[in-house]
Amino acid sequence: MTTIREVALRAGVSPSTVSHIINNTRFVAPETRARVLAAMAELNYRPNILARSLRRGETHTIGLILPDSANPFFAEIARAIEDAAFRAEYNVILGNTENNLERERVYVNVFVQKQVDGLIFVATGDQSPSLEELLQLGIPVVVVDRRLPGLQADTVLTDNLQGGLQATRYLLERGHRRIGCITGPSHLTPSADRVVGYRQALTEYGVPIDERLIRRGDFHPHSGYALTHELLQSDPPPTALFVCNDLMALGALRALAEAGRQVPHDCAVVGFDDIELASYANPPLTTIRQDKATLATMAVQFLRERIALTDIPARTYIVATTLVERLSGGTTV
Repeated sequence: MTTIREVALRAGVSPSTVSHIINNTRFVAPETRARVLAAMAELNYRPNILARSLRRGETHTIGLILPDSANPFFAEIARAIEDAAFRAEYNVILGNTENNLERERVYVNVFVQKQVDGLIFVATGDQSPSLEELLQLGIPVVVVDRRLPGLQADTVLTDNLQGGLQATRYLLERGHRRIGCITGPSHLTPSADRVVGYRQALTEYGVPIDERLIRRGDFHPHSGYALTHELLQSDPPPTALFVCNDLMALGALRALAEAGRQVPHDCAVVGFDDIELASYANPPLTTIRQDKATLATMAVQFLRERIALTDIPARTYIVATTLVERLSGGTTV
């Protein structure tokens, strides 16, 4: 890796001048600063800056990267992490990537420049070059919510497969056999695991899996709305829906109402997440609760331990789900 001395040699300045520019600890003439920054870019010095920034000392600040802060689930996760961090005497800086890898990279760099002690990371997709770079440099990171295959990082996850089992068993136990499933993006592990649970529950009860009843959404309300209208065109239509997050389930409830279907009498609905809005839906939404407080507490705990002991093996903590029964789940058919 490029050293500070190599940058200094390329720019024709002393190593201490380079250090002052990096740390912004002394005035440096603009033309000298420009020459040093150009040398850093030419020699690809940025990774060394990343490592030095986070290893210089504790600032009691952590970065939190989320893929979609407009999603109430992630907003509630952010609040829970902020509360857990505050109890541990840490401040939190939030970056919202809008599911964009370039924005993710930019926020990582911003947090490094802010000298955060570590990062809590909900990845944009199933791969994250920025996260891989941070781990290679030994920077403290904890991954939350989404498993990234092959990545050796501390991880805190919900037991999404178990949640899918719970939701589908609940409907099966009430006599439903034609159960539609509206999933999230297949490349995201929470969505994929919930569908695995759905399939396993149907198999347990000896119910054939009808692939036509499985529709892929995007975790936003409009996809739950549109896909419910599509499922209602099935012959016969489903008598129940397992919708893989609450936002899509809210869209499903609207579609059912527009189609003149009474919930739960004509079609029962079970969501996933238990966002605050779920209890205010019409009818109130039966859903699988993710324990956001435990997710947040364990993420902050793992990060504090990783900051103190960087050489400990990567760990994974799985948080159990619970079913919250409300009116949309219905009665026995």
